[in-house]
Amino acid sequence: MQITANNPALRSWVAVAADSEFPIQNLPFGIFQTATTTKRVGVRIGDFVLDLAQMAQFAYFDDLGFAATDFNQDYLNPIMRHGKLAMRALRNRIADLLSIENTTFQHNSSQQQALIPVADVQMALPVQIGDYTDFYSSKEHATNVGIMFRDPANALLPNWLWIPVGYHGRASSVIASGQPVVRPKGQIKPDDNAAPIFAPSRQIDFELEMGFITFDGKPLGQSISTSEAEDYIFGLCLFNDWSARDIQKWEYVPLGPFLAKNFASSMSCWIVTLDALEPFACPTPAQDPAVLSYLQFEGNKSYDIKLEVALQASAGPEQVVSRSNFKYMYWNMSQQLAHHTVNGCNVRCGDLMGSGTISGPTPDSYGSMLELAWKGTKPIQMPDGSERRFIHDHDTVIMRGFCEQNGVKIGFGEVRSLLLPAN
Repeated sequence: MQITANNPALRSWVAVAADSEFPIQNLPFGIFQTATTTKRVGVRIGDFVLDLAQMAQFAYFDDLGFAATDFNQDYLNPIMRHGKLAMRALRNRIADLLSIENTTFQHNSSQQQALIPVADVQMALPVQIGDYTDFYSSKEHATNVGIMFRDPANALLPNWLWIPVGYHGRASSVIASGQPVVRPKGQIKPDDNAAPIFAPSRQIDFELEMGFITFDGKPLGQSISTSEAEDYIFGLCLFNDWSARDIQKWEYVPLGPFLAKNFASSMSCWIVTLDALEPFACPTPAQDPAVLSYLQFEGNKSYDIKLEVALQASAGPEQVVSRSNFKYMYWNMSQQLAHHTVNGCNVRCGDLMGSGTISGPTPDSYGSMLELAWKGTKPIQMPDGSERRFIHDHDTVIMRGFCEQNGVKIGFGEVRSLLLPAN
């Protein structure tokens, strides 16, 4: 089915600023509510949210196979369960209704109540996440960490260039943008020559990531190939996979991340469909040695998404500390999903896959404070004269991302999180 919503010539009768991240070519999905409504499905267009529950009542989607109740839900999962082609048809239909050439909805003043100013809505976690997997797929990030904590001459572990390394995270602590994060407590070892202590973490860090959300996959025992993978990916969000580096350093041997990672992970509230990102597909970095057959792929499977991270001290101005790009990732999403399922593991509707920290080739493109401040040896200067080696209480971390070409800008909004003191 053709993705007509991506046509760069499309224009909407809804007022959309020229530099908006939410033109008619984007139309990301999310869950919102207002002072007078319960949670329901919405689509962002400019500075408005289109209430799909109301649109369904007007019978605009009856021929697409959706039930009206699918849109009056707390999560996107019910509409996602209709699959890739149904979601593509829905997005195409919405683009048609919002197109300046379509007068059906445009000239019906009563129906235009379904367009709600974004300032009047409260966004919520968009997906009911069943399982969450985090990958470790940036060669630059893995190399930097290896240099800091292992042998600089052998920074990458022997398996890293052969498999998309990943681990299973905790879905219950994935939260929406805007929800504060409480500094975690745990075992840390400030003195390498003394016993560990129990205390609040002293090294809270962000990790700049993208997350992708899956449709229902194949039955248990079957695998998804790299050529099929994108058929099972609904869309992407910005993702801050918070880390407590001092807890992590002490606990991760031998089984990997646990309490250092599962206290919170923050995601943006708008899910930009993979269809909307199709024009921004780009080549994956060269992979050497050649990957095994099940990880081989054809075509452009990476995406040119510009990313930035800003820090904001309490009541202070923002300070951009990193500018990176999703295209730097050594392992692409299709390879990650193929590897995740090659053993027969089944993925389900609403599963979340974290890309892993996205670090670029230059120091200003690193995706964590661990790297940006280089294990605390190169502190970041803040506008108020203070320094940051890691995140302080009452600091806010803001991540943003967008794609742009041919006069079309496709954005994700932001994921914004305030760090509160330990309980």
